[in-house]
Amino acid sequence: MSARESEIAGFLDQAGWGAAERTMLAGDASFRRYERLLGADGSRAVLMDAPPPQESVAAFRDVGRLLLSLGLSAPRLLACDSDRGLMLLEDFGDRTFGMLLAEGAQREPLYRLATDTLIDLQRAWRARGDLAADLPVYDDALLIDREATLLLDWYMPAVGLAPDEGQRQAYRQAWQEALARVHAHPATLVLRDFFSDNLMLLDDREGTAACGLLDFQDAVIGSPLYDLASLLQDARRDVPPELEERMLQHYLAAFPELDPQDARVAYTVIAAQRHAKVIGIFTRLARRDGKPGYLAHIPRLWRMLNNALSAPALAPVHAWFDVNLPRTQRVIPPETSE
Repeated sequence: MSARESEIAGFLDQAGWGAAERTMLAGDASFRRYERLLGADGSRAVLMDAPPPQESVAAFRDVGRLLLSLGLSAPRLLACDSDRGLMLLEDFGDRTFGMLLAEGAQREPLYRLATDTLIDLQRAWRARGDLAADLPVYDDALLIDREATLLLDWYMPAVGLAPDEGQRQAYRQAWQEALARVHAHPATLVLRDFFSDNLMLLDDREGTAACGLLDFQDAVIGSPLYDLASLLQDARRDVPPELEERMLQHYLAAFPELDPQDARVAYTVIAAQRHAKVIGIFTRLARRDGKPGYLAHIPRLWRMLNNALSAPALAPVHAWFDVNLPRTQRVIPPETSE
């Protein structure tokens, strides 16, 4: 038995689940992995294994409690060992929105439920605006220096380009100019990974409580349009443009204080930032972490980013890409270095 497995066994024994049947559920794009536990009495739970120092369960625990306090469906915490990076969570089952869509479920009801969940989240957050103290602000240090530059650090070298310091500075300045339109809106709670594979349909609950939330440990305070863009411009799944437009209209109608034109600009800019970030992340997953399956999504991401770059608000970013990363090099990168 490995040292890690010994820690897990001890944690489960202490939590009263030591005799449970264990089945691997999934890993994700991080170092976390998940197992389903089945007790002798038919009870179920999910084990999150988030080994430190690469991972931490503290943010998941804290944001989960926050979401529950807002009336939303985050998994209830059954047991936690923060020092060892282990959590036991309520089991929401297997019916992710992504799985249901792959099986042919109607898109509209699922995307409407997800959009309504965001609306309820934002309304509840605004009603309790004293909750943000412990969450990071989604400022340019995160949006650009930690995220958008992942495209420079991983994707560009993978396609044979080596951006110099001047190119990097110009890239940062272009994003700063574009993101000013995003920062103009009042900041709110952003879950950051709000898309179909992280949402679950809970048949035993009504209204937006039927939307189970997963993977929210990276929550920040930022744009009210970010999670909507994450949902409707999904890196992993095509969303029909007409459905995207209906959901965008529905969301904006819920917040008449947002100027619709300005909100649409912010939506496009923040979606473009996310696409640039995710192109870098998926390339890193392939080349550093041996997960080449993510590269299959690169063409979709480039298609969405190229479309966004035609917006006037992204003109400086568009100009940078035309000079430094032309369309002929916006391709699926090799899985590994030569």
